[in-house]
Amino acid sequence: MNKKSLLITAVTVLIIAFIGITYLLISEKKANRELVEEFNLDKEDLENEYAGFVQKYDELKITVTNDSLAQLLEQEQLKSQRLLEELRTVKSSNATEIRRLKKEVATLRAILFNYIAQIDSLNKLAIMQQQQIADVTKKYNQASRQVNALSEEKKNLDKKVTLAAQLDVTNIRIEPRNKRGKEAKKVKDIVKLAISFTVVKNITAENGERILYIRITKPDNDVLTKSASNTFPYENRTLVYSIKKYIEYNGEEQNVNVFWDVEEFLYAGNYRVDIFEGGNLIGSQSFTLK
Repeated sequence: MNKKSLLITAVTVLIIAFIGITYLLISEKKANRELVEEFNLDKEDLENEYAGFVQKYDELKITVTNDSLAQLLEQEQLKSQRLLEELRTVKSSNATEIRRLKKEVATLRAILFNYIAQIDSLNKLAIMQQQQIADVTKKYNQASRQVNALSEEKKNLDKKVTLAAQLDVTNIRIEPRNKRGKEAKKVKDIVKLAISFTVVKNITAENGERILYIRITKPDNDVLTKSASNTFPYENRTLVYSIKKYIEYNGEEQNVNVFWDVEEFLYAGNYRVDIFEGGNLIGSQSFTLK
């Protein structure tokens, strides 16, 4: 074979090799581009799935009341959020990281499904317990209504007995007096309030010493008193009184007179006198000072 033939053969081989290499490069570039596009799709799908995990944990946390379980859900949500942020910083061409995060998705999905199953089981159990509680409560309420009916009947009887034995007053009169002991026409002239009333006859009431508490209330609802320590019990609270009066009750009608020495400023308006005995309000009367 002459030199010319060898040259032609060599050139032909080089051309064929060049064409082959060029084809391989083009094929590889195309394959890489398709692979990158595939990774891009994978990455997008992964981001959607991680974001879905985060949202789902938000929904689950609302449905649970168990603090320990809520804390575990919070931890898994933070883990999903962290992996989502990590995924967003990974390049689509980083196949190793994409594959690793794909594996993490499978793990997180299994954990999420497990929590969903647990919460569903707890909710079903809670519904059963609520039904049982409702049944027990219904039976208890039925029994309670029967007991309450009997108790109310007894209470009404006791109340009637108590009311029958309770003192009562009538003919309450309040007379403002001036320094001459006469009726004062103007509030500025008042030096004493004379209060009189009648304790009504009651043969069912217990005889003996009784303590009457008289409260004089000004138009602003402030009570006239000589000392803030002048108090008596009434309906689970403590009230201030103006006048304390001891009487010896014998079941018969009895007239009572008490006096309030005015040492404070009084002004025109509507006043009220309330009389208490034995923890009961037994009489009230309003009066006006001009």
